[in-house]
Amino acid sequence: MTSQEKQYEKLTKTPINKLIPRLAIPTVISMLITMAYNIADTYFVSRISLAASGATGILLSLMGIIQATGFMYGQGAGSNISRKLGAKELHEARVYASTAFFTAIFIGFAVMLVGLIFIKPLMLLLGSTDTILPYSVHYGRWILIAAPAMIASFVMNNILRFEGMAKLAMIGIATGAILNIVLDPLLIFALDMGIDGAGIATASSQYVSMIILLSFFLRKKAQSRISFKYFSLNPKVNIEIIKVGSPSFVRQGLNSLSTMVLNIVAQPYGDSCIASMSIVAKIGMLIFSTSLGIGQGFQPVCSFNYGAKLYDRVKEAIKFLWIFSTLVISVIAAICFILAPNLISLFRSEEEVLEIGVPALRILCIAMIFLPTVMVGNMTFQATGKNGRAFFLACSQNGLFFIPLVIILSHFLAVLGIELAQPLGFTISALIAAPLILSLMKHLDSYPKQE
Repeated sequence: MTSQEKQYEKLTKTPINKLIPRLAIPTVISMLITMAYNIADTYFVSRISLAASGATGILLSLMGIIQATGFMYGQGAGSNISRKLGAKELHEARVYASTAFFTAIFIGFAVMLVGLIFIKPLMLLLGSTDTILPYSVHYGRWILIAAPAMIASFVMNNILRFEGMAKLAMIGIATGAILNIVLDPLLIFALDMGIDGAGIATASSQYVSMIILLSFFLRKKAQSRISFKYFSLNPKVNIEIIKVGSPSFVRQGLNSLSTMVLNIVAQPYGDSCIASMSIVAKIGMLIFSTSLGIGQGFQPVCSFNYGAKLYDRVKEAIKFLWIFSTLVISVIAAICFILAPNLISLFRSEEEVLEIGVPALRILCIAMIFLPTVMVGNMTFQATGKNGRAFFLACSQNGLFFIPLVIILSHFLAVLGIELAQPLGFTISALIAAPLILSLMKHLDSYPKQE
């Protein structure tokens, strides 16, 4: 049996309750290690000063925009690749992989060059105050240098996942993240490089991750290939990648935009408010990343079986994901709710930071039980190529709801309004996502099945 046949057998015959956790565990591990790096980065930078800690929140927006581009091309290519492999169309799958990779690299260099030229106005646009600006400029310069590697890594990571090779994806991403955690204290404190040290650690680790992930493709570990001979300028290929991947771009991009708006809205309440909400955002991302990791274990199962016209397995996978992810996230959110003061004080112990951060984190944890429902909708519609519904749900959480909520509520409720906006965004989005998911599951029964 060839490796292609083994992979087909694995994704179409392994019981769903075993297959999704098997693919999700390495993805969740890599997501958590990446988040551990983000939290460690925030922790080490916060030792420099309160303003430096605020700079990590400012740069969270920029990193989110870069990651959004990588997710768009990675998820757009990956979903198409998985469905093509399910339909046994190998050449077309390789065209999608190579086209996504080289296009993303080009965009990464463009972002780097434009960002470096306009770095000061960019940092101000992202919400820097006068005290935070010097730190965000120094840190942001290295994030921009890392942009090509960051985007390329996200593309390759998603392609490997959609092929059902979550372990290889985990190795590439996790190695870079662990390297970053090791380099942070060494460069920031031992070599006395300050926030520049944190930036260099991030840039170095991103390029290491890219090299490791690229090596898997060059050594032909995946069925996809990254080669100029498969690169296509055919508008149809590029449009299909962007169509399927655009919900990821919108979701990640609006996360960044919402963080930028949050920083701007928080400015009147000082650096303490920006820093505390930045810390809450990082801890919230830990929970979000776990949910996302579980969903990413589901996506190759859903898209591959959808391509193979095994719709009963698709329905079974959706049901399993919905129940399993809700249970896992509820447990993690409950732990974070109880330990909120301890988690916030790990980063900053100032009284004003704790007064804002602790209630904000607890309110967010309550709303996190609705997060898996939104994630199930996003992942399902994207994996099955239902681009309109995927796009709408991606917009709903942070675009349609969070941004207007944080602006309106902060006007009437001050800091409490800032704390309530994100949780309300999660809750409203879940109420919209649930009936859309149930409707798709009902319609799958009428689809022509594999003979």
